[in-house]
Amino acid sequence: MIPIPNRLAPKLIVGIGCVLLLALLVHDRNRWKAKTENYAEMLAGERAAHAATVANVRAAAEQARALDAANAARVKAEQAAINERTENEFEDRIAAARAAAGGLRALSPAASDSRNGGTAPVPGLSIAAKRVAQDTEEGGLPQPDQLTATEQAIQLDELIKWVRAQAAVAPSKD
Repeated sequence: MIPIPNRLAPKLIVGIGCVLLLALLVHDRNRWKAKTENYAEMLAGERAAHAATVANVRAAAEQARALDAANAARVKAEQAAINERTENEFEDRIAAARAAAGGLRALSPAASDSRNGGTAPVPGLSIAAKRVAQDTEEGGLPQPDQLTATEQAIQLDELIKWVRAQAAVAPSKD
């Protein structure tokens, strides 16, 4: 053993204590530095994951907007086709009803008799034709009102068809 003078002993003990404390602090600093680096890596990973999530949400939102726009265009096209088809059918049925009413007017006794205000003289009607003309008036309505009632019935029928067809259009196709 090395002899230590009494006056150096306290300094030696303090010096050894400082060295041990310094070694402990360096070790502790390295441990905290490693933890800090680990936390920094975790934070960077979380930020990258967050950025990826934000990008995915934005991409999904854009895709949803595009799909919604395409779906809206599909629904609008289907509804426009239904509207056009219904309008064409309505016009065809009205034209047929008016043509039939015009044919009945030509067959009616009033039209065949030029003395009763008919527009053109027509030879007398056969018995079968007279029955057809009489059958049209059996509903209790005069001929012009019968045409109006027929037109309104066609309108209602086409409206019902239109509503059913519009209700059948699926707002979304999943």
